[in-house]
Amino acid sequence: MAQVYRGGQLYGTGRPARLTPHEVRTRAFDPRRRGVDPDQVREFQARVADELTDLHQQVRTLSQENDRIKRALRDWQTLHARECRPSQEYHTNEGHW
Repeated sequence: MAQVYRGGQLYGTGRPARLTPHEVRTRAFDPRRRGVDPDQVREFQARVADELTDLHQQVRTLSQENDRIKRALRDWQTLHARECRPSQEYHTNEGHW
């Protein structure tokens, strides 16, 4: 879990720290009596790291697209609000009460 200090106290953010492809590729494991094939471990690490690289790129691309769409929507709303203002006769306060 990612950790942040607030007011001198350790405060968890609620989500794990982002794993990078470099961390996956360079992670070392303690040897055990009945260990695993190091070549298979490295091959698996490379696959996972490549997939993480692709996912991080997709997140960046989608975030940029999201920002672009938000800007376009904001621009459209501004333009639409200018064109669709109600006439002043609807704003009079001549109600019965």
